[in-house]
Amino acid sequence: MLLGTQRVNEQGHLEVGGCDTLALAQEFGTPLYIMDEALVRESCRRFVKVFTERYSGEVEVSYAGKAFLTMAMAKLVDQEGLALDVASGGELYTALKAGFPAEKILYHGNFKSSEELELGVEVGVGRFVVDNPYELQRLAELAAARGKRQAILLRVTPGIDPHTHAKISTGQEDSKFGISVASGLALQTVKEALALPSIDFKGIHCHIGSQLLDSHTHEDAAEIMVGFIAAIREATGFVCSELDIGGGLGVRYLPSHNPPSYEEFADSVVGAVVGALKQHDLPLPRLMLEPGRALVAEAGTTLYTVGPIKTIELAERTKTFVSVDGGLSDNPRPVMYGAEYSVLVAGRAEQAKDKTVTVSGKHCETDLLFSEIGLGEVHSGDILAVQTTGAYNFGMASNYNRFRRPAVVFVQNGQADLVWERESYDDLLRQERLPQRFLEG
Repeated sequence: MLLGTQRVNEQGHLEVGGCDTLALAQEFGTPLYIMDEALVRESCRRFVKVFTERYSGEVEVSYAGKAFLTMAMAKLVDQEGLALDVASGGELYTALKAGFPAEKILYHGNFKSSEELELGVEVGVGRFVVDNPYELQRLAELAAARGKRQAILLRVTPGIDPHTHAKISTGQEDSKFGISVASGLALQTVKEALALPSIDFKGIHCHIGSQLLDSHTHEDAAEIMVGFIAAIREATGFVCSELDIGGGLGVRYLPSHNPPSYEEFADSVVGAVVGALKQHDLPLPRLMLEPGRALVAEAGTTLYTVGPIKTIELAERTKTFVSVDGGLSDNPRPVMYGAEYSVLVAGRAEQAKDKTVTVSGKHCETDLLFSEIGLGEVHSGDILAVQTTGAYNFGMASNYNRFRRPAVVFVQNGQADLVWERESYDDLLRQERLPQRFLEG
């Protein structure tokens, strides 16, 4: 499974963006995150194109920064004309330091602190996606104190089970996110928002889950959301000008995964939205979408160096552990979600995967990255390439066991640019403070 600009060169090595992965490992060290810049840019353009071609109204695509965000990524998103979805003060600050226009930022989160709310209002973020009545009141107070009228979307829960992993399901009735439509609380909160002079209520938002491999739940959500827009009009006379259906489109982690293409996804979503709008005799709102994983996951490749290889003779079989120089600190998804990945030996990229091994990390933990996978011939010192790691790997990386977070390089046309420097041991201690009494005696 070769993705984006990946290819096997004349030496049998995996290339990404015209760069030999073995040369990248030599230059930048491992573990190493590689981002295929050309594929990210192509994905951004295609996603916008397929929706604008199919929807007669205005379309706004916001990249979901939680999937992968650095200053370089924020600049790329701005260059490609997308808006940006942030979910914390740190993500907002990163975007601002990169020069991303505040008016093109949507600010998410189920608990935005006073500091985060104040920062967002102060810099003029384009939309707050308000998660609950408490936040609505706090935001209204802060905007009023500054003489501003803050535009918002209200996040609601459509009550849909997306049939994905429980930890990435967000649209069901018992989700921690949003306000229930079925209970009537969402409509009550809309009425409160419309009554607040410092709040400019634009419309509604939902997000039903992540890594969805079909469009059915998005179609169901679209119909429920449009129905709620009709209910708002009936109860208040107000017609929402914006409808945000979030993100969640899945990607290919394994060759067996077959998510909808961007075109198929757009056909399904736009068809459901437009059909529901016609049914309720509603005008076309601005259609807003928030892809994250769908734009960057397949552009990412992680490189590891193989260390010890341990073979254990069991009663009925032989089990081989291949240890690598990373693990759950640079990719916690296998431990958190049971996530699976495609893995190959970068220096023999076309070899048959006729040997089953378990790839284990080096943490003081049962740190099994990839259990019982076909890998083929592998030796200590080999470089392993893990595909589709562009989303929720760098963003979830930690310093567990005092590991240093890996470097990130963008590759394109044979050029590799460092966008995140590998942490040093001094970086690990930068925030440390020893009280004076610990230094005495």
